[in-house]
Amino acid sequence: MNEPHLVLTGVHRHYGQGNGLVRVLESADLTVRGGELVALVAPSGAGKSTLLHLSGLLERPQGGEIEITGIKTAHLGDRARTQLRRNTVGYVYQFHHLLPEFSALENVSMPQLIAGRGQAEADKRSRVLLDLLGVLPRATHRPAELSGGEQQRIAIARAAANRPRVVLADEPTGNLDPATSELVFSALAQLIREEGAAALIATHNHDLARRADRIVTLREGRVVPHTL
Repeated sequence: MNEPHLVLTGVHRHYGQGNGLVRVLESADLTVRGGELVALVAPSGAGKSTLLHLSGLLERPQGGEIEITGIKTAHLGDRARTQLRRNTVGYVYQFHHLLPEFSALENVSMPQLIAGRGQAEADKRSRVLLDLLGVLPRATHRPAELSGGEQQRIAIARAAANRPRVVLADEPTGNLDPATSELVFSALAQLIREEGAAALIATHNHDLARRADRIVTLREGRVVPHTL
């Protein structure tokens, strides 16, 4: 069995104080292994985005431990957390957030260049990813020249550019029609399994969630198995 890349143990996250205290996560536990795709399905306001933000080290919990690739993060300083996030976590959002003035290839190469790779190496990796996701013929096109599905597949390639061990996706097909959603989700699942990353995907699409390795939900602040 593959090693766990993302482990949450006894995680607490609250907002506000006193009578206005909102308990979002209470002793939440979750383990996602390399090559595993876990769908997170829960009602709006249940804490899906909070769970993703905590898993990606964008927020700190009030209690508990979050481990990424075996590294405990509770006592890491901001700089170390940023470095770990940059090196090990990839994000896919509901909106693609591609840079409009750059081509698809350049958008995927950009994070690699920031990480210190040379242009030729970065472009080679970008072409491999774009080909895997079925959009290599669009490599020279800017976002405005691409369909919504093409934009989102390029955003997935960008998220995977630096070979993250953990991929977090927040409603990655939320703005797409059913046929395009199927195409994008299939591409994301294929990429996760080929790259051996651990993926946590928040989605309202039950048909797509059923194609994940397992489905979880949030109930009374805890992460629990879910059957659709």
